[in-house]
Amino acid sequence: MRDFDELVGEAEAAPIVGWDFSWLDGRATEARPSWQFRERVARRAATANAMLELSCGDGTLLAALPHTPPLVVATEGYWPNATIAAQRIENLIATLDNELPLRDEAFDLVTSRHPIVAWWNEVARVLEPDGAYVAQHVGPGSGREITSWLMGPHTISMARHPDHARRAAMAVGLDVVDLRAENLPMIFDDIGAVVYFLRLVVWMVPDFSVPRYRDRLRAMHEHIEKRGPFHATSARFFIDARKLA
Repeated sequence: MRDFDELVGEAEAAPIVGWDFSWLDGRATEARPSWQFRERVARRAATANAMLELSCGDGTLLAALPHTPPLVVATEGYWPNATIAAQRIENLIATLDNELPLRDEAFDLVTSRHPIVAWWNEVARVLEPDGAYVAQHVGPGSGREITSWLMGPHTISMARHPDHARRAAMAVGLDVVDLRAENLPMIFDDIGAVVYFLRLVVWMVPDFSVPRYRDRLRAMHEHIEKRGPFHATSARFFIDARKLA
């Protein structure tokens, strides 16, 4: 195995472009949920009239849909991703999702993959009666093994729990017709993969930098050398909610 400084230096120098995880190919893996979110969105988009994707990231999911409705709008509030998404999506609004500059009941399909916060009032407002919100959210404690290793033990917030999402959706007049959750393995083969992942997923360790966490990163590197790949867990849940007529 290459030494610590070489692996970390390589990961620090690697470019970060949108939500491109390809640098991690062969160095890290994350299992995908069984509900096949992309395929579900593609099926819904093929029959929708007006679609809104919230927190679209760099726009790759929306741009890859084989069929899209006559009207497609997307939002993205993280500027590095919004600049890339704007090249792929014609109607992109660079904004957070708490106050959407969109008229009431304008969409029959709202989707989102990994929103940072679900603004349920706005989702319900822009959905037309019997419209659907189809989303894959990050669940509570996702990646907690990495966070705890670097930052120490911490309390897992239940704000991302699927039961919380169900209650919040129902409170704004949505009927939750499908809700399912899975915990999935994440495997990091070397410390460089961990460093790159934390540079890309900036909210996992909000104050992350190599100098700040060098000692803990070195300890993780030694752990990988002695025991093999570092194992963590991602938490995801799928929700399908309809606006009551």
